[in-house]
Amino acid sequence: MNIQDPISNMLTNIRNGQLSKKKSVLIYYSKIKESILKILLNEGFIKNYVIKNNNKILVKLKYFLNNPVITKIKKISKPSLRIYKSYKNIPIIMSGLGICIISTSFGVLTDKEARRLKIGGEIICYVF
Repeated sequence: MNIQDPISNMLTNIRNGQLSKKKSVLIYYSKIKESILKILLNEGFIKNYVIKNNNKILVKLKYFLNNPVITKIKKISKPSLRIYKSYKNIPIIMSGLGICIISTSFGVLTDKEARRLKIGGEIICYVF
């Protein structure tokens, strides 16, 4: 099966795993997925992730009082429509409670880091 948008597929697997109250989900490995998962881990949206055999990632999902920590995860830039923003126009998600994940020339960053470094890029997704 050929996946057209692997990042969207990863976000959907995480969303569906949390809706079905799974402890973890398994996704295919890529460097950009690992970068996104590292941000989700640092921001406290997932428990942990483990790379298995360099071709799969086991993502351990996080819950608080039996409710998923991630209430919404939305893919913004798609293969058919890329969304780019300068650092001045990067949106603030839920008054700073959520994050915007951005692919920049400095790597994958959160909205706060991109504003601090004064660089823009492609908006990957919103998480809150």
